[in-house]
Amino acid sequence: MNRISKILKKSGLFGLLALLACGSGSKTEVSNDFSLTSTQASLTLVAGGPTQQFNVLAFPTNGFAGLVSVALSGLPAGVSAQPATLTLTPGTPQNITLTAATNATAGTTTLTLTGTSGMLTHVSTVTLTVAPQPDFALSVSPSTLTLTSAAVGSPVNISVTAVNSFNGAVTVTIIGLPTGVTANPATLTVTPEVPQNMTLTAALTAPSTSTNVTFKATSGTLSHSAQITLTIQGASLTNAPDVTTFHYDAARDGLNPKETILTQNNVNFTRFGKIGFFAGDGKVDAQPLFLANVVIGNQFHNVLYVATEHDSVYAFDADTGVQLWKTSILGTDETTSDDHRCSQITPEIGITSTPVIDRQQGPNGTLFTIGMSRDSSGSYHQRLHALGLTTGAEVSGSPTEITATYPGTGDNSANGNVVFDPSQYAERQALLLLNGTIYTGWTSHCDIGLYTGWIMGFSESTLQQTQVLNVTPNGHEGSIWMSGGGMAADSNGFIYVLDANGTFDTALDSNGFPSKGDYGNAMLKLSAASGKLVVTDYFDMFNTVSESNADVDLGSGGPLLLPDQTDSNGIVHHLIVGAGKDRNIYLADRDNLGKFNPATNPEDSNIYQQLSGAMTGLVYSSPAYFNGVLYYAADGDFLKAFTLINAQLATSPSSTSPTTFQHPGPTPTVSSNGTQNGIVWALDSNLGSPGILHAYDPANLAHEFYNSNQAPNGRDTFGNGNKFITPLVVNGKVYVGTQNGVAVFGLLSQ
Repeated sequence: MNRISKILKKSGLFGLLALLACGSGSKTEVSNDFSLTSTQASLTLVAGGPTQQFNVLAFPTNGFAGLVSVALSGLPAGVSAQPATLTLTPGTPQNITLTAATNATAGTTTLTLTGTSGMLTHVSTVTLTVAPQPDFALSVSPSTLTLTSAAVGSPVNISVTAVNSFNGAVTVTIIGLPTGVTANPATLTVTPEVPQNMTLTAALTAPSTSTNVTFKATSGTLSHSAQITLTIQGASLTNAPDVTTFHYDAARDGLNPKETILTQNNVNFTRFGKIGFFAGDGKVDAQPLFLANVVIGNQFHNVLYVATEHDSVYAFDADTGVQLWKTSILGTDETTSDDHRCSQITPEIGITSTPVIDRQQGPNGTLFTIGMSRDSSGSYHQRLHALGLTTGAEVSGSPTEITATYPGTGDNSANGNVVFDPSQYAERQALLLLNGTIYTGWTSHCDIGLYTGWIMGFSESTLQQTQVLNVTPNGHEGSIWMSGGGMAADSNGFIYVLDANGTFDTALDSNGFPSKGDYGNAMLKLSAASGKLVVTDYFDMFNTVSESNADVDLGSGGPLLLPDQTDSNGIVHHLIVGAGKDRNIYLADRDNLGKFNPATNPEDSNIYQQLSGAMTGLVYSSPAYFNGVLYYAADGDFLKAFTLINAQLATSPSSTSPTTFQHPGPTPTVSSNGTQNGIVWALDSNLGSPGILHAYDPANLAHEFYNSNQAPNGRDTFGNGNKFITPLVVNGKVYVGTQNGVAVFGLLSQ
């Protein structure tokens, strides 16, 4: 049998060929070969969609066993094959994967598979259809939108249109919303041809702006965006400074240099006068405080915070007088304290000192105040309270019961420590907030009982006591009261205080400090830099012991830290000024207060400058400073202006007020617009006679712009005066604490 016959027999085709040969009567010789086929005659790809596979098979003929190289041609632009060439073993199929990019050319084309093995070549074709990628179009309307702060939100319509049979879900987010604007919902899932709304709302605090906002829509790898122009019409805000502490700042300079409404031309009785009264439930001994643009009830308010001796704190709309909230800080079954047989704070003691505000503490800012109370068992309490600015509610951890001990053997001591007795003290001086600590200073009820000079610090975040200092720990008296003035602080974190008559150790240690730590009747510089509050410097006059014995204390007045002063040699001085019952004005160098020198020839040569007898009356006040001039008043004395030249006070006043002031004499305050339109304000505020508000020309105090007795028919009267009260001037109004509320002065309706 020949080779071909063997092959045919082996392949099973021998019988078939024999039959064919019998039928034709002829003899044919057949060679080995292959055929090329695809398992799919046609396929469809979606641009950017899933891949597609098809099989390629070389089918052997007549025992063909060679390898077949296959090349694919005819791929349209954007379509790729993997692999693009392959080698087939006859009878064993292989896969080719086709991928259409998103930019693949749509349409139908013929792919050619060319198989080659030696001289043999065969072709197979596949019809390929590239369908365009399913997609969507995004549209938003309106294209421009204006929102008003605190108004009802406005919808933005979001629509998705299917392209190329797209039927997926589309997620829409928003990018670039300005501060204070929210979207509801923040994310949308949109079905094609089913529009939805996203509502944009501007909060009350949203500032005015105009910007492009982007809506981004995604579905798988597909992404489209559209923009609208969004304009926010913010609420009208008051351009006025916050007044968060006594006398405007920690320097206690008594100056509001940002008063743009009240001017020297309009403060007169024809255009200016009493325009309102905010009633309270007790005496207002504390200076009111003011914040501009506080959000309460989803509205901006300028707020006046008022504390009363009935242990109440009020928040009034400073413009309309509407009571926004009121909080009593009395505990359950408690009352305010009695006056302890002392006429200084009477008939009740509740909140006496000016509170302090930190607008950044807590979620909406915090007001800190100290109140005195008496419980049902007759025990007295002093507590530090922290109230939220927008509600008046006590914050977490508030209040803190105030207790203290300090090493010493002075009055009310036990077991080597002086002990703070809450019944024996009142918080008269204004609170000081410095570097996260609230500082308090404590006075006696008149000079009655056993007391010493306490200064304490409390963390504003925890209300826990962090500092305790007693400035007469081995003696007696030496309280901190300053007629309602406040401890001052400089930018380096030093604290300055004038303490009252009390024990002073004339025996000094090697550094010139009192040997037993008793600093009665002194000007003190304190520091907590070491972690413990200590006296770092002091000044005491040569005759301090006799002054204390006669109750002629420096601590009846409050300190003021002057801005840097330059002398005739170009040397810069950091100065503090204070005065008390001895009628002298003391100007001290904060870098070297002078300590104690008992020498009498000359007297007090250790202090930077002293104006002996500069005031006719006893000083129960703090001064004010404006444009190089210091303004001082005393009991039964004129308001006086002392010019500072070359870092020295003029020895006599440059001007004085036309009239004198009754007891206790005013603490003046100054309003101005920068250095222009300055006005010096002072209250004649005696408990037993009608109070009078005065406004003077700072360049010449003899020129009075206004007083509240000038208008006919008692138009501007506000009742009897209130001891030690300081007027607050801000945002075109003057707020005056009275015996039953706050009188409000401003420009009259014309």
